[in-house]
Amino acid sequence: MRTAPKHEQSTERTDPHEPPTGVARTTPLTALDRVPWREIQDSTGCAAAIPLLLTSVACGDPETARAALADLRRRICQYGFVVEQATAATVPFLWELAQLPRVTCRAEIIQLLRNIAAARQWESTAAVYPKLLNHRENHVVWERKARQAVRDRRGALRGLMAEEDTEIARATTELARTLGE
Repeated sequence: MRTAPKHEQSTERTDPHEPPTGVARTTPLTALDRVPWREIQDSTGCAAAIPLLLTSVACGDPETARAALADLRRRICQYGFVVEQATAATVPFLWELAQLPRVTCRAEIIQLLRNIAAARQWESTAAVYPKLLNHRENHVVWERKARQAVRDRRGALRGLMAEEDTEIARATTELARTLGE
């Protein structure tokens, strides 16, 4: 009589944070560690706090998420029109969060993306004071990269405009207008 083969326990280490092969990741912001946050600047100096703020927006209760987004806004798009070096690196994560139904402040994220897309503070200043372009920290380049980062992900606009939440749909329509879509 045959017996079923006995299964031996594996001694191979498994990482509980890695999804099984063939399973898509559902955890947001998985690429945060690919950005050298400590090497780039936000309005406060080192941008090392940005990953924690993005995570708080993604996973926090409504009050925590809004507070984190307000802090993030001050760091990457101060006054609603002054972008920083870290802005372009942050934009893809903002797009990701704007598309996640569980995120509680999606309309505000889309409004932040619109502010970034419309930012021309440094470019306007450089038109009057061209010496600004000769600074080691070229804010005009940061601004252009940030605007381009918003444009690069505009494929998400159609899905966001179709949202049943009118606040999200309205914010997305305004962003689309800013992008010329």
